[in-house]
Amino acid sequence: MAHHTRSLRDQFGPPLSRREWLKLAAAGVTAYSASGWLEAVAQTAAQSPRRQRSCILLWMNGGPSQTDTFDLKPGHVNGGPFREIPTSVPGVRISEHLPRLAQNMQDMAIIRSMSTREGDHGRGTFFLHTGFLPQGGIQYPTLGSLLSKELGSDECPLPNFVSIAPYRIFSAAAYGSGFLGPQYAPLLVGDMGQQFVQQQPGQDGYDRLLRVQDMDLPEGVSREQFNARVELLEEMQRGFSAQTPSGPSASHQTAYSRAVRLMRTSARAAFNLDEEPDRVRDAYGRNQFGQGCLLARRLVERGVAFVEVSLGGLTNGGLGWDTHNDNFNQAGVTHHDA
Repeated sequence: MAHHTRSLRDQFGPPLSRREWLKLAAAGVTAYSASGWLEAVAQTAAQSPRRQRSCILLWMNGGPSQTDTFDLKPGHVNGGPFREIPTSVPGVRISEHLPRLAQNMQDMAIIRSMSTREGDHGRGTFFLHTGFLPQGGIQYPTLGSLLSKELGSDECPLPNFVSIAPYRIFSAAAYGSGFLGPQYAPLLVGDMGQQFVQQQPGQDGYDRLLRVQDMDLPEGVSREQFNARVELLEEMQRGFSAQTPSGPSASHQTAYSRAVRLMRTSARAAFNLDEEPDRVRDAYGRNQFGQGCLLARRLVERGVAFVEVSLGGLTNGGLGWDTHNDNFNQAGVTHHDA
């Protein structure tokens, strides 16, 4: 970064102070803009490594109750049975069952002002993923598609948006790219619909679930043969698309192009969790959600802009924290920082 700062100074002179910027604003900056100075600074800043960001969204279906976690309301008729504990931020107190989160509260932001009148699971899922209720003819994109469009890079060998073990039964459209088009749709990993892997000691079903299938060449097919087949397919697709341009055709081509690109890159090793030491895998948790979080870390390390990891429940059941009865036993509240 120091080298980058020096190059800016060499090209455009010393950086302006806040006072100098205010003076320029008061005097009008059209002359500076016309000279290309501001545009050059903006372009250089946009290419700065410091602006490269990735986002990991941990999507907990249902969500544990706020009165059991971050807003206990002690002494209130609506309060829960648990006690508050202090955190690393003075004045912020959370549940006694989240001691490790309490130690890192300085790196978090609790939003306590959010509310909704939407009680339907499917509509609520779409609303929280897109910011819009599912109504009218507009297909709104999910958050991952929006951010991957803004943060992603065409040079990244992996898809800019990966969704791990999504539960799409409530609303498949909540995980779609909407009007942004298929190029911003997520790569779905471990999308099992209503089939969920129940974890048992010694089983590794989640390892198989979190791998992208069919990335290796079929037996007996060489790399040269594979490339020749891809070239033939692309030639046929170009002719078909020229004669019958349509959304489904573009979506089909996008899916094939992404698959071929993924097969050709060494970055696909991100999906091989066996490269991680056992102690690291144990720390993340030997279950679908824990290993999904580990996979998300490996993906953003390789430049993926947005990764969503869905928690299907402590035993990876579909409804997660949506406990309409026997809440405390089902939620497993005795497990700290679960």
